[in-house]
Amino acid sequence: MILHAETALLPGGWARDVRIRIETGRIAEVTTGVKAPGHGVLLPAPVNLHSHSFQRAMAGLTEARTAGQDSFWTWRALMYRFLDRLSPEDVQAIAAQAMVEMAEAGFSAVCEFHYLHHPVGGGTYADPAEMSVRIAAAAGEVGVGLTHLPVIYEQGGVDGRPLAGGQLRFGSSPDLYARLLEGAGRALAGLPDAVLGVAPHSLRAVSRGTLDRVAGMTGGPIHIHIAEQEAEVAEVQAAWGARPVDWACANLPLDARWCMIHATQMTPAETAALAQTGAVAGLCPITEANLGDGIFDGPGWLAAGGAFGVGTDSNVRISLAEELRLLEYSQRLARKARAVMADDRSTGRFLWDQAARGGAQAAGRGTGRIAVGEWADLLALSTDDLRLEGLAGDQLLDAFVFAGRDGLVSDLWSAGRHIVRDGRHIGHAAIADRFRATMRRLRDVL
Repeated sequence: MILHAETALLPGGWARDVRIRIETGRIAEVTTGVKAPGHGVLLPAPVNLHSHSFQRAMAGLTEARTAGQDSFWTWRALMYRFLDRLSPEDVQAIAAQAMVEMAEAGFSAVCEFHYLHHPVGGGTYADPAEMSVRIAAAAGEVGVGLTHLPVIYEQGGVDGRPLAGGQLRFGSSPDLYARLLEGAGRALAGLPDAVLGVAPHSLRAVSRGTLDRVAGMTGGPIHIHIAEQEAEVAEVQAAWGARPVDWACANLPLDARWCMIHATQMTPAETAALAQTGAVAGLCPITEANLGDGIFDGPGWLAAGGAFGVGTDSNVRISLAEELRLLEYSQRLARKARAVMADDRSTGRFLWDQAARGGAQAAGRGTGRIAVGEWADLLALSTDDLRLEGLAGDQLLDAFVFAGRDGLVSDLWSAGRHIVRDGRHIGHAAIADRFRATMRRLRDVL
């Protein structure tokens, strides 16, 4: 496959008249100075580094205030009631719809932080990895790259209390988790660019002994929720005598394989220490705003050399541009300043470069750059749209991130698979019809 672009963002910067040759899903050659009809601009397509795809079905359904002040914890209670209705078939239909929307937004791949494993009330399916099989099937149908992260979730709190209610669908002992992980690996075998990692859910939900074991269960990425809520920080500090990030830096083998999700509740010292481990910060600004989590310390993280990427988490709204925009705007509101997440590059360019690099690291996926040997994860923008017309270089990215609208991604390739064409996923209609039928049934019973 050969692609041409008037301009493309290469590792060394913007280049004109670029030809890209793709073989077996990877970039085999990049040549500049070759004039030919093609796309206006090609960019490396970032990875969505954190998703709970089943929550896409809850989007817009949890915005009414409950008794007292609504919070993350009241939202979580509503989520538990909702997931009691989900079958494996529902999960596959919802995941496929979420992945279509991710691709149309510009994400080439997704890290699925997957903790909905078991039937209602606990126990296991005949195949303990049944739900992972469904996620893999959805990714195969849609064509997005998948880093699958089965979650181990053992206890209801850092004090070791047992799981109850909706949490029973998440729970696994280390032995059951090992079987589940093995089954997930089999499910991914048919996806040529899939990656298997592990995910201890959080310091609250996993015992110390399991935290010590889980990093060695695969050679892939390790993702964990960390320091998302003030109540979580207080709970861990009361039980273990240290704040979550302090404890993690002192007790976990943190390195570039780790992705620390949210990290919105950190002191300056914690921010610097965590950044220096080489772990990626997994930021989900839309969900963090929706749940009232707090604001990540972007300048402190960057000053310590930290890497970051963005994810869609609860999938309440799936928009790559808006994740980047809200990340920067939250920093501006907190500091009463502009262009906070920038260097000598413009803000849009800096955010894009960092998200592409950090997402690739978090996914364990060779991508994030238009370079020989990388997966051909590429996107083209609709440069004839009035919001982008006449713009080039960093200014084009600034307009896409800060002044754009939905639908500006004209084409997207994931490992060379051309899955979005003229702004629409190639399976959009059929997948949407199945999702629509699933949602009608769920709403009837809720």
